[in-house]
Amino acid sequence: MTMADFPQPDITETSRPFWDGLKAGQLLVQRCENGHRWMPARDFCPQCLSARHEFVPASGRATLVSWVVYRTAFHDAFAGRLPYNVALVELEEGPRMMTNVLCEADALQPGMPLALAIGHEGELAVARFAPAGAAS
Repeated sequence: MTMADFPQPDITETSRPFWDGLKAGQLLVQRCENGHRWMPARDFCPQCLSARHEFVPASGRATLVSWVVYRTAFHDAFAGRLPYNVALVELEEGPRMMTNVLCEADALQPGMPLALAIGHEGELAVARFAPAGAAS
């Protein structure tokens, strides 16, 4: 299976800094002139509607909010990864994002501390997380 077989994000001019940041080894979130932070990337702040914003580095620390463990592949690209999790994590800075946690399914616990573990799918860098303190 080639990288083209894996689902790819729609990288726009708005979201490009996020993806470029991951490629450079850093998770970026957007912050408006009023200090609100958010994900995913958009052209205006979802809280105050300000169009004046920038991408800023996130700490890479997060907390596990919720997850699901897939034991059936609903896309051929993931058949060799079963079982795998899809998790909702809350970044230390506040925004939440969907990701994977790099650990066994039975180790997942609500509120567990996590640390950024950037992974790669071919040329694409992706934000994944591992239990805090785990060797990467």
